[in-house]
Amino acid sequence: MKAVTDSLGISRSRQYEKKGNCIRQRGKYQPKEEDTLCLPLIYEVIRERPTYGYRRITAIVNRELIARGEAPINHKRMYRIMKANDLLLTRYTGRPTYRHEGKVMTERSNERWCSDGFEIACSNRQRVRVAFSMDCCDREIMSYVATTGGVSSEMVQDLMIDAIENRFGSIDKVTAPIEWLSDNGSAYTAIETRVTAQALGLLVCTTPYRSPESNGMAEAFVKTFKRDYAGVHDLPDAVTVMEYLPKWFGDYNEYHPHKALKMKSPREFRRLTAKLEACPV
Repeated sequence: MKAVTDSLGISRSRQYEKKGNCIRQRGKYQPKEEDTLCLPLIYEVIRERPTYGYRRITAIVNRELIARGEAPINHKRMYRIMKANDLLLTRYTGRPTYRHEGKVMTERSNERWCSDGFEIACSNRQRVRVAFSMDCCDREIMSYVATTGGVSSEMVQDLMIDAIENRFGSIDKVTAPIEWLSDNGSAYTAIETRVTAQALGLLVCTTPYRSPESNGMAEAFVKTFKRDYAGVHDLPDAVTVMEYLPKWFGDYNEYHPHKALKMKSPREFRRLTAKLEACPV
């Protein structure tokens, strides 16, 4: 049956229903008594993180439930609970302008790092410009720089050095070349930046022009950071933003769930990976 349905592109379960003359009717979700016990936790997460969807909320709520010794909630049930209480986010309907079929993510940490920059606008019209480095496997933000001016080649070089020291403790301990993926900004393509990258053991690679999706992981992080952090705080001036940045990056690394990491935060994923690699079995 599976081979036939796969060839025809139809649902296998539907064919079994037709064969048995049994058509399953799906009714409206009926709230359960135990759902009311989860609602206070859901509301608490939404108050602190109003931009989170049901999958990330499921991960945060399950952390609390597991800590209490209670059974976690399936993300499908969380969806039904939030839908019944009008707590779901508005569905995003945007589409990318350019099609990109490449794969940015790697299977192991420290094989490819990506970098990008973005601006945070303040209420007094000041702007803070931030550049960061991210591992394309575990999503951890390894280093960042921030300024009210422009991001220079010297700042990108510092970004590279800080990333290596964060991962290896010293710039002398890089044992294998690591790809450094970025766009074609002048700070990244400067000769001084490339010379420093080569000396550090980084292989500089840039995205094709007019193809931001080629650095899609960094682009996605920028969108997440502006939505989940900068977008939900009052930002009166640049000094306030500078004070917030270490807290925001620390929260992202330690607590922000990722679907590609099975709803674990970057550092949770790294700790789990290190534990599994150390296991002899």
